[in-house]
Amino acid sequence: MHELAVCQALISQVRDIALERGATGVSGIRVALGPLSGVEPALLQSAYTLARAGTLASDAALTIVVPPLRVRCRQCGAESQARPNRLLCPACGSHDTRVLSGDEMILESLSLTFSGAVSHV
Repeated sequence: MHELAVCQALISQVRDIALERGATGVSGIRVALGPLSGVEPALLQSAYTLARAGTLASDAALTIVVPPLRVRCRQCGAESQARPNRLLCPACGSHDTRVLSGDEMILESLSLTFSGAVSHV
């Protein structure tokens, strides 16, 4: 389950940001997880429970948003949404598409605590 390693790296990044800003804790983490990222949201959520234990984020909720999978056709230039197993251009039917979004894993925001007060970054 590589999701645990992903969570450990996420917690490390969150810790670094929190300490850099002088936060005393983390109350929320928001991550964008594209359908082609190679990470399963349910497994990430499960691994997160283990990875956050004993860290600044031990009480932080993890929110996972799934952005749409979007492609651009290299033949006709059309941009559209696609399904992970069907990256075809709906305008011309070409298989020659480029992924614009949907393969990312991005730390979108944090809710940090500062002696009881919460700040969003």
